[in-house]
Amino acid sequence: MTQSSSMTTPTTRGARQADRTHREAGPWLRAFRKLIHNRMASLGFATILFFMLLAIFAPWVSPDDPLATSWGAIRKAPSLEHWFGTDELGRDVLSRVIWGARASLLAGVVSVVISMVLGVALGLLAGLLGGSVDAVISRMTDAFLACPFLILAIALAAFLGPNLTNAMIAIGVSAAPIFVRLTRAQVLNVKVEDYIEAARAIGCSPMRIAFAHILPNITPPLIVQATLAIASAVIAEASLSFLGLGQQPPDPSWGSMLNTAKNFMEDAPWMAIWPGIAIFTLVLAFNLLGDGLRDALDPRSR
Repeated sequence: MTQSSSMTTPTTRGARQADRTHREAGPWLRAFRKLIHNRMASLGFATILFFMLLAIFAPWVSPDDPLATSWGAIRKAPSLEHWFGTDELGRDVLSRVIWGARASLLAGVVSVVISMVLGVALGLLAGLLGGSVDAVISRMTDAFLACPFLILAIALAAFLGPNLTNAMIAIGVSAAPIFVRLTRAQVLNVKVEDYIEAARAIGCSPMRIAFAHILPNITPPLIVQATLAIASAVIAEASLSFLGLGQQPPDPSWGSMLNTAKNFMEDAPWMAIWPGIAIFTLVLAFNLLGDGLRDALDPRSR
């Protein structure tokens, strides 16, 4: 064998160095690198960021006051003056779509935070304590999951009263059983690992084991589920607003805009097109990001 065949080329050395650097990087850094190299997930994240910026800077971005009426511009078609047209009261549809992003994003994020706080706490209790506690929590979870998510959210929102805050609470409580079941399943898998037994052997308290050893190791699937749950919460908020149980007029909401637009589909279809596109785009973006996070955080996909 010649000497040249046994020598390592610079390209090979560079590839080995890159592979070694990849292995030495932490799991979260590796997941982030995989996520940014996923084009569809990056597109979803960019779309979500765009809607977030619209919601935050709505007072400066929207061309008109979303509540200002104009009797001389009722149901005007899209034009240079009103890019998305006007509604039945002469209000600018573009401005109302921009301000409506606040209600949808707020409802999606806050309701999922509520469901995670409830679901993760109950799931940890069920998985760690087991026995009768696990049986009671599991049967309650099964009872909630037996009811369709949206039907349960509508019932709770109707009971609490029609406003955005109560709608977020209703959506959060309705989505909590999903996190209970997911957390319980992950805890049952993790708590039999050797490092958990070692933590018990050195005298760690159950609270420390739960929050210092178990919870950090079940976080990735919870993050993925939370991202997908936000998409469902956005649809749920729009549905509740469409039924008059969410954001109340005249405050803008994509669901309430669709509720009004259904009466003018023939005369002014743009009233329904733009909020519908906004809902579709935002939900699709969260689903794309959730799929990308699932691939990035799954250690089996390395």
